[in-house]
Amino acid sequence: MKAILVTGGAGFIGGNFVPYFAEKYPEYKVINLDKLTYAGDLENLKECEGMSNYEFVQGDICDRALIEKIFKENNVQGVIHFAAESHVDNSITGPKAFIETNVMGTFMLLDVARNTWLEAPHKVRAGYENARFHHISTDEVYGTLGETGLFTETTPYAPNSPYSASKASSDLLVRAYFHTYGMNVTTSNCSNNYGPKQHVEKLIPKIISNCVNGKPIPIYGDGKNIRDWLYVLDHCKAIDLVFHDGKAGETYNVGGRNERNNLQIVNTICEILDNRSPRKEGGSYKELITFVEDRAGHDRRYAIDATKLESELGWKADENFETGIVLTIDWYLEKFA
Repeated sequence: MKAILVTGGAGFIGGNFVPYFAEKYPEYKVINLDKLTYAGDLENLKECEGMSNYEFVQGDICDRALIEKIFKENNVQGVIHFAAESHVDNSITGPKAFIETNVMGTFMLLDVARNTWLEAPHKVRAGYENARFHHISTDEVYGTLGETGLFTETTPYAPNSPYSASKASSDLLVRAYFHTYGMNVTTSNCSNNYGPKQHVEKLIPKIISNCVNGKPIPIYGDGKNIRDWLYVLDHCKAIDLVFHDGKAGETYNVGGRNERNNLQIVNTICEILDNRSPRKEGGSYKELITFVEDRAGHDRRYAIDATKLESELGWKADENFETGIVLTIDWYLEKFA
């Protein structure tokens, strides 16, 4: 049974990916390594209970001895690396954790994989010819866009927050291990994900939660910051494709082609909730919208060009924003009930 190490699999995207991946590939042993910080929750992995090809390990990707032990005991043949500090606001108030986890943690994983899979630079150890390290990153490494244009895989990096700077650093480490050592790596940079299991600190679950609880809905600045929204299971399917079929050393952008500004997002959610779960006191949930001081260094617009992923690997999103947001709201209404 081929062992695949997934890091950060108890978080939002990982918690959607691991059940999907373990069910689709019963021939793989899926080892989920997660530190279980505030953003990790074993409830996200309920579907994996009883799966014979799934194992959970609680631990830190910065713990080299633990990583080496997992590689040695399981003969790890692949890494799918989600684990990261990812909340921009937290990176502004406490950047140190982002450097430790996102930069040093990625380095630890890469270096243990290199020592396991390679005899020397550009010389693969027998039995590890197909071993691959896939790194999940973000479109935030590219900085901000004007009113037009899209991020492509060749867009220069211009990170503007401690979070995006730490992810850019980890991306460049992955690139370096390919060029210097010949390690089999791939990277994907995704747009904003949404869907089930996301932590309530993030925009969409926060809007839904505050509506359900009758609390003010805080919107930064003028609410006109634009993001490209990607349904989480569509992202999981893209990662699966890149891990198995992507070209070594290449980066693939994953985007939903669903640009919305924050005001559009909150108005859409409020309108759906007005129909699905009306306020007891009457009126629209839109009455809860409150504008707050803008985030420091808040990028104005992100938008992804996923043409490379679509044309080379045949990926296509199954959900658009109109369908995905309904699935998401229904999941949270059941959770909050």
